[in-house]
Amino acid sequence: MRNHAKVALACAAAATTAAFWWQDSAPFPYSQRWLLDLPLPLLTRTRLDAVLRPHEGERVLEIGPGTGLQALHVAPQLGSGQLDVVDVQQEMLDHVACRAGEQGVDNIAPQLADGHDLPYAAGTFDAVYLVTALGEIPDVPRTLRELRRVLKPQGRLVVGEFFDRHQVRLGTLASEAEAAGLVLRRHIGPPFSYYAELRPVAGQGGFAEPEVVAAQS
Repeated sequence: MRNHAKVALACAAAATTAAFWWQDSAPFPYSQRWLLDLPLPLLTRTRLDAVLRPHEGERVLEIGPGTGLQALHVAPQLGSGQLDVVDVQQEMLDHVACRAGEQGVDNIAPQLADGHDLPYAAGTFDAVYLVTALGEIPDVPRTLRELRRVLKPQGRLVVGEFFDRHQVRLGTLASEAEAAGLVLRRHIGPPFSYYAELRPVAGQGGFAEPEVVAAQS
């Protein structure tokens, strides 16, 4: 039975990988939303927690929440805090809100907006995260500058990327982030499926030690 379960999980992972690779439209179409509930290899919620480290009372922003796979996991950890979720598709936001209501999660605030033009004041958020969303936004450098703007000086930005047609490679992320006033602190996972933590650069109204922490498995 255990071997059968492992085979089934491997097949599911392979199917998810293939689906994400061939799905070439951005943003991800609502009609294919069922794919967003399938776990991607190594981009687990446990690993997201390890990098994002959500805390009670924080205000956190998610860009591109999809159907709420991460949002419904992160929001309860904020307690009296708030998770703002931004998407360009009202259908996705409505879907997340509906699921949140069903599960009794009442601290998610949906907002229809574009990731590179956010309706928030500078220094609003303790943390921002995106999971397989950054590469779907047409202007990555502008988006990173905007995310840097809405982060608090000691805030953290977490980017999760998976190997598909829209993936932002780790090296590209590091260079684009530097130009936006962010520094890559560490990443978890291999290049094809990683979470990266970035911090505002010290001396630019932010906080981050200059060295990059070695990658972790």
